[in-house]
Amino acid sequence: MKAVLIHKYGGPEELKYEDTSLPIINPDDVLIKVFAASVNPVDWKVREGHMKGLNREFPVILGWDVSGVIEKVGADVQDYFVGDEVYARPDVSRNGTYAEYVAVRAGEIYFKPKTLGHLQAAAIPLAGLTAWQGLFDHGKLQAGQKILIHGAAGGVGTLAIQLAKWKGAYVIGTASEKNIAFLKELGADEVVDYHKENFEEKLKDIDVVFDTIGGETQIKSLKVLKHGGILVSTVGIKHMDALNAKGIHGVQYMAQSVPENLKELADLIDAGKLKPVIAQILPLKEIVKAHQLSEGGHTRGKIVLQVVE
Repeated sequence: MKAVLIHKYGGPEELKYEDTSLPIINPDDVLIKVFAASVNPVDWKVREGHMKGLNREFPVILGWDVSGVIEKVGADVQDYFVGDEVYARPDVSRNGTYAEYVAVRAGEIYFKPKTLGHLQAAAIPLAGLTAWQGLFDHGKLQAGQKILIHGAAGGVGTLAIQLAKWKGAYVIGTASEKNIAFLKELGADEVVDYHKENFEEKLKDIDVVFDTIGGETQIKSLKVLKHGGILVSTVGIKHMDALNAKGIHGVQYMAQSVPENLKELADLIDAGKLKPVIAQILPLKEIVKAHQLSEGGHTRGKIVLQVVE
């Protein structure tokens, strides 16, 4: 099969589109024919060597979003069959989805949303799980609460805005001026242009901050959270003492592959309550360009990789 592999850590030039062997499936795996994948920051962080604790052996296939069709099922798999259309965020410690086929545990997949094609569905799993779990499992977001979403125009942010609005929250996002009208169309009640305004001076009494940025943005967020508020971060929390001093709860996390969450996301999509935002669709062989775009940090929504024409 064709796949994109890295043979050592480094820059985008280490991504090699080449032939490799088909994955071998375990008894609890399914083999998925990959129709589409997408790019997430974790992909290039692994590529650069920032996540060596995953105990990998080279060569490595990156990519942890997939939408495709089951080609083969393991001996212990009971709930899925050859021909089923599924989507998933596979285990990040295994070889990924920048390939024509990927082996995924059956306990990590769910049926693809019926109203989306594979290219659109591939934009959902990792970002959708990140948004869902950050808002509801860790942020405990409730109707009527105020939430501030940083990086609101990104792959995670665009889904988080829609999910928070669906929950009944008052939704505020930070973004550049070019994305303000777009984010309001998605459901944001307010958008703060971080180039022109200091959100920490404009906002107060926020119940939940959803942070995908970190650094100074995270520190400034402490000023807007109410006592007892929650800071949820996908990029780690470096100043937990400062949070504790202000009576703020801090949660750092990495999304988990939970099929029930994938079902909830699919149900919302099929009900017209949630939609993916896609910045660009590129063929798998243009993976270097895809990583360069992702690392630039200014794409609106997700970069999707088309694997099957």
